[in-house]
Amino acid sequence: MLLARVIGTVVATRKEPLLEGHTLLLLKACDVDGKPTGATLVASDGVGAGVGEVVLYASGSSARQTARTKDRPVDAVIMAIVDTVEISGERHYDKGTTP
Repeated sequence: MLLARVIGTVVATRKEPLLEGHTLLLLKACDVDGKPTGATLVASDGVGAGVGEVVLYASGSSARQTARTKDRPVDAVIMAIVDTVEISGERHYDKGTTP
């Protein structure tokens, strides 16, 4: 699993029928503090995430292991909305206080 921040939405009115009903979100990889670090990608949202939230996502064949994405043509899926990131007792990210 990897960390990313939701930076937008993707709307596709015509798509593969197996993707019907899937919300597509634009993610930007981030560090443990929620700051952007890398690539931008599109992921199927399995948990109801919103713009600005830090999420955990899986990519590659692991993205097709959730109940919602099993046997679907997805390369990334959001599997969790992050509330806090703590390392060795130090809080690096907190959804309630981090912008």
